[in-house]
Amino acid sequence: MKLNTVNISFALASLAGSALAGAVYTLDDNIVGEGFYSSFDFQAIPDPTNGRVTYVDQSTAQTLNLTYATSDTFIMRADDTTVLTSSGPGRNSVRIQSNNQYTQHVVVFDMLHMPEGCGTWPAVWETDGSNWPDGGEVDIVEGVNNVEPNQSTLHTSPNCTMPANITQLGTAVLTDCDTAVNGNAGCGVQLTEDYNSFGPGFNSIGGGWYAMERTDSYIKVWFWERNDGSAPSDATSGASTIDTSLWGTPAAYFPNTDCDLATHFDANNIIINLTFCESCLTCGDWAGNAAVYAASGCPSDCVTYVDSNPTAFTNAYFQFSSINVYT
Repeated sequence: MKLNTVNISFALASLAGSALAGAVYTLDDNIVGEGFYSSFDFQAIPDPTNGRVTYVDQSTAQTLNLTYATSDTFIMRADDTTVLTSSGPGRNSVRIQSNNQYTQHVVVFDMLHMPEGCGTWPAVWETDGSNWPDGGEVDIVEGVNNVEPNQSTLHTSPNCTMPANITQLGTAVLTDCDTAVNGNAGCGVQLTEDYNSFGPGFNSIGGGWYAMERTDSYIKVWFWERNDGSAPSDATSGASTIDTSLWGTPAAYFPNTDCDLATHFDANNIIINLTFCESCLTCGDWAGNAAVYAASGCPSDCVTYVDSNPTAFTNAYFQFSSINVYT
């Protein structure tokens, strides 16, 4: 992380607990279009969240048209043509993980579209899969069943909590980040300041920009709509340098007040995936949990719906203009 010369050490110390603290960073990775294929690994693995999904490798994804790229866009999506049998594999989809890992950094996602539909569980996040939960997890974009708004969440090992009163635009849900409590709900913040931050609302406005800044003093998440005139130009233009101190109050703010972020987070990969409801009706994970699914206003039960209605997932896709990582 490269600090602006005006942010001298005593000033940083006084601002460490402030939602407006920030720094200057330099562009490290610019991922656009075909560059996604060389920057990410397609993970054809069993779904860690027990989803009704089959993650496919890159060759299969390209053959089945579940991913494609141009010079300036990248799309990854789920199968929307196959009726599944209850005893067969889950719906084909894609999960990608960045080849590079990051510690203190800023990542900006220029996203035009995210998956929508009952039973869908899209996520854009960071973690160290080989050392979870001790290496930490930051969920930047996550939600289920078209339920707005977005929720940004930390998941950690024990002894990491967030203060009850934080300067942020969103609304805290829970404050204990420990995966061993509250059913691994983590310490989440719903972006209640903007219900267009997720699902159909997000897609209806042409998407926007998500940004996450991770330091040893705090983790922040911002969201700006596509036509938000107040969005910082360095973030939206893919500038060679950015200054997060000018980005305003974040949507979600996770300070190190009661959580030693330096020891709860190690080098993380970026992961982007689309899963569906868990593979059994009584499992505890999120999208297909019977109570959660019913409360979303979705029909039937989650697994039956995902199995039987492939055309419901025509809009279950991510579309990115770019991902820029600054260090």
